[in-house]
Amino acid sequence: MSETLEQIASAARTDAPPAILLDKVNKWFGALHVLRDVSLNVALGERLVVCGPSGSGKSTMIRCINRLETHQEGRIVVNGIELSDDVKALDDIRREVGMVFQSFNLFPHLTILENCTLAPIWVRRMPKAQAEELAMEYLTRVRIPEQAKKYPGQLSGGQQQRVAIARALCMKPKIMLFDEPTSALDPEMIKEVLDTMVSLAEDGMTMICVTHEMGFARQVADRVVFMDRGEIVEMGTPAQMFESPQTERLKLFLSQILRGH
Repeated sequence: MSETLEQIASAARTDAPPAILLDKVNKWFGALHVLRDVSLNVALGERLVVCGPSGSGKSTMIRCINRLETHQEGRIVVNGIELSDDVKALDDIRREVGMVFQSFNLFPHLTILENCTLAPIWVRRMPKAQAEELAMEYLTRVRIPEQAKKYPGQLSGGQQQRVAIARALCMKPKIMLFDEPTSALDPEMIKEVLDTMVSLAEDGMTMICVTHEMGFARQVADRVVFMDRGEIVEMGTPAQMFESPQTERLKLFLSQILRGH
């Protein structure tokens, strides 16, 4: 399996169109210019980590990829479909893109199993029994199948975030977006969520992850993107970025992050 996924990812980097393309993307909130000519290619099977200080635009960028935020200039293409106001095209994109937020966004009145089966049943028109079987498969994958009948409020933060990952996977996405998935967790819960994400990365899932977890970036990222003030300032392999940063802005950021750890 891993060899096949590696071959797919390798072929994608050389021949296939990118899984995600951003071309000179600009975004404003009123007078505040939050994304400035952002251009980025993400290949099928690639694992990309985005880091940067608060307010750098990294979360806005990732939210624009599945139209949770609307960009005003430039192009965003996901799986060959350009983001636009076309409702059907947007639905097609969102079926293929899973997203996990820093706040878990689980429905508190539904059980864990019901949280995971809701979208497959209503969006993909999957029979309930099939959706439940799929949900249990992914709850097992994130190591919490025994929590299926419980409600979100009965779980720890780390467990809830793993449910959020399982719920996203139940839609069988081709791409996973993570927006600071560990930032709301207590330190002892971070590892269990990162371990789940590492497992996904090892399976060849196309991933973009906004995070300050530099150990995770070193372990799984093909490339690391550093953003500041709405721009991509520097981009490279983890070794290039962490061992020989080229800009003073990245050097300062890394020194602050490493000091905090």
